Amino acid sequence: MWYQQTLTLRARSRGFHLVTDEVLGQIRDLSRINVGLLHLLLQHTSASLTLNENCDPTVRSDMEQHFLKSVPDGARWEHDDEGPDDMPSHIKSSMLGVSLLLPVNHGRVQLGTWQGIWLGEHRIHGGSRKIIATLQGE
Repeated sequence: MWYQQTLTLRARSRGFHLVTDEVLGQIRDLSRINVGLLHLLLQHTSASLTLNENCDPTVRSDMEQHFLKSVPDGARWEHDDEGPDDMPSHIKSSMLGVSLLLPVNHGRVQLGTWQGIWLGEHRIHGGSRKIIATLQGE
């Protein structure tokens, strides 16, 4: 079986956000899959998806501080059409990626104990974000 739907994440401030419940709560047919895969594709070039710590929020703030230092706003970027956070957002998106492939077993995504789905919002005002969720399995 194959299922596909578009998910919408609410707008968030710049930073890393735990979105596991928001993402998985929108997937209608997840409970129908005994064994399968869930592919998530974030349809944006200035945000990212990644798996990481799902318990301690200081990991997310430390991650944000790391990326603000390593890929700063307002550097001498050639591409700055949408402001000083434009090019840094594209770089961070490419570094972290925009897709995840997750195993599904008995209607549940098989994340590790301390793993959660993060949205990396790299724009100061990024707006809502869309994810294409493709579920395959039996």
